Amino acid sequence: MDLFVVPTISFRLLYGLLIMGHGRRQLLWFGVTAHPTAEWIANQLTEACGWEQIPRYLIRDRDGAYGEIFIRRVRSIGIRDRPTSPRSPWQNAYAERLIGSIRRECLDHIVVFGERHLRHVLLSYMDYYNRASEHPSGYVIDEKRFCWLGCDPAGYFGFCRARSVMD
Repeated sequence: MDLFVVPTISFRLLYGLLIMGHGRRQLLWFGVTAHPTAEWIANQLTEACGWEQIPRYLIRDRDGAYGEIFIRRVRSIGIRDRPTSPRSPWQNAYAERLIGSIRRECLDHIVVFGERHLRHVLLSYMDYYNRASEHPSGYVIDEKRFCWLGCDPAGYFGFCRARSVMD
């Protein structure tokens, strides 16, 4: 779990919340807001995991946005909270690497208009990432980068699909 900052066309800062499963390195949830609070982050965690599929551990940094409300929610769900050491991003390397990939492969190529647009872009990237990260032996990924489907000012774009080697 980690927060990252995305500037918009009007120079406002939006915050993205990334929740990923470390077992298969899959993106589980994206949240977008202009003002991250501990209550908002706690609600995002509840929506991402639900009350049935509870992870055993939660690795996060020591950001001030994770307040007492968040910590109480994590404990009440039954998750063991594991904050990283101060100024040690390598202790949450999977999430940090994924945020770098999101920036390089997606956000560096578009201009974000607002929260709704960023949410759409990140959900499209999550769909792409989770499909492209699956590496069953019968599939080859044609291209890791996303492919633009033409000039679309609304920001709707598609991704390359995998093709079966067995066909």
